[in-house]
Amino acid sequence: QVQLVESGGGSVQAGGSLRLSCAASRRTFSSGAKAWFRQAPGKEREFVATIDWGGGTTLYADSVKGRFAISGDNAKNTVYLQMNNLKPEDTAVYYCAAGLHSRTTNDYPYWGQGTQVTVSS
Repeated sequence: QVQLVESGGGSVQAGGSLRLSCAASRRTFSSGAKAWFRQAPGKEREFVATIDWGGGTTLYADSVKGRFAISGDNAKNTVYLQMNNLKPEDTAVYYCAAGLHSRTTNDYPYWGQGTQVTVSS
């Protein structure tokens, strides 16, 4: 069973930056994709960004385009989410996922436990 472990969440003021990391428990996904989703209280889980592990193609939600950047380290089987110019509406639990290169939660069978990001105004 693959485990994904996120780290790097925390509290920051609006305009600040955070970098999230997600490490897989074993080297499994030489293909497929890794992604970040987020879920705010009372809202559904939503897509943030994904990266195709083979070719490096990235997709972003419109709400984070130009502020967030997803990247990966194949050797470490780790995916990162650099978040800049954070806004209060970015406050959520952020989840790492592994699966197909998609914006849809159903295409990702593996999920981390989540890490809290809180942005104050």
